[in-house]
Amino acid sequence: MTEEQTVQLLQDLVRRQTDSGDHAAQEALQGFVADLVSASARNVRVRRSGPGEYPWTLLTAGAGDGPVLLFACHVDTVPVGEPARWSQAPFAARIADGRLYGRGSTDMKGGLAAAVAALLEADRLGRNVGLLMTADEEIGSLGAPDAAAGLAGLDLGAVIIPEATQNRIVLGHRGALWLRVTAEGLAAHGSTPERGVNAALKLADVLVRAGKELPLGADGFLGPETWNLGTFSSGTAPNIVPDAAEAVIDMRIAGEGTTLLQWWQSQPEISGVDVLLALPALRSSVDGIEALAAVEVDSSPAPYFTDGAVLAQAAPGVPVLVWGPGSPAQMHAVDEFLELAALEDAARMFRALVGRWS
Repeated sequence: MTEEQTVQLLQDLVRRQTDSGDHAAQEALQGFVADLVSASARNVRVRRSGPGEYPWTLLTAGAGDGPVLLFACHVDTVPVGEPARWSQAPFAARIADGRLYGRGSTDMKGGLAAAVAALLEADRLGRNVGLLMTADEEIGSLGAPDAAAGLAGLDLGAVIIPEATQNRIVLGHRGALWLRVTAEGLAAHGSTPERGVNAALKLADVLVRAGKELPLGADGFLGPETWNLGTFSSGTAPNIVPDAAEAVIDMRIAGEGTTLLQWWQSQPEISGVDVLLALPALRSSVDGIEALAAVEVDSSPAPYFTDGAVLAQAAPGVPVLVWGPGSPAQMHAVDEFLELAALEDAARMFRALVGRWS
C-alpha cells in the first residue's frame, strides 16, 4: 500500500460516521476494511463476530506457524457534539496544510489505516500478522471481551494498540472504575423544604467530602489516581424537594480500586453504588522482542485507557503495547486532525516491524 493509498483509506474511513453504540455502522466499516484487504491480499483469512456479539472482525495473514503480531483497533468514535463549533466539516476528511481533518482521524482511524498497510505488507512477505477490529471502545471497551474471545486458538506474540502516542511505544495506562452512586430523600413542596429531605444536597455533601477524603493512591509509573464527577442529576421541578439524586463518577486507577469502591459504599448518605465499568491498569514490556528494538519507548504512560486492558487479561504474558500516530490532544477534540506525516511515519514503522517479525 503506497502512502497515497494509505491517506485515501483514512479519508474513506473518516467519511463513514461510526458513533459509539451504532453497531450497524461499525460493522459496516469493519466489512469495508475486510473487503478492501481481501481484494488486495493473496492469503488473508477473515473471521467475524457471531449473532448477539458486539461486532468484531479478525483478519490474519501468514502461514499460521509461529507467533502472531496483532494490531487491535477500535472503529467507533465519540460523537461530534455541536457541529457549529467545527470550522471543518467533521466527516468531509478535508486535507489542508498537511493535516487530515475529521472525527476519528486521530482516534483511531489513522492507526487503523496504518495497521491495514502493515497487514498487506505481511501478506506480501508471508508474515504472521493479524488485524482485530473492535466496537464501542469509547464507552468502556464494551466490545473488547467478545473480540478477545474470538482470538481463541491464535498464538499471540505481541499486541499493538495503534492509539495516538506520537509514534512512540507506550508501556501502559491506568485502569478505569466508573460508579453510579445514588442518594434517596423525601419529596415535599418547594415552599416548605423543611418537610422533605433533599437528596441532591445529601449527594452533594458526599461529593464535596470525596474531594478531601477519597483514598486515591499513586504508582511510580502510572502516576496518581484521579476522580471526576462526570454527571449529576436530580429533581423534576424547581418547586419540589428532590427525593432522588444520582451521580456518575469516573476514577482512573493504578490498582484494583477496591478501597475506592468501599469508600463510596461506606458513606452514610449513599443508598446505592453500581459498578458501570471496571478496567484494570495495563503494564507491559518490550523485553525480548527484538523486532521492536529500533522503536522509541516513551517513559510515560498513556493518559487514556484502551482495549489493551481487556486483551491483556485474555492473553496473559503477551506484551500489549500502545503505539500509533497522532497527538492525544486531538482525541475527542473539535476540529480533530491527524498530521499526514505522522500517518506516513506510522505506516512506514509498522511495515518495517512486519518485515522484522518472525
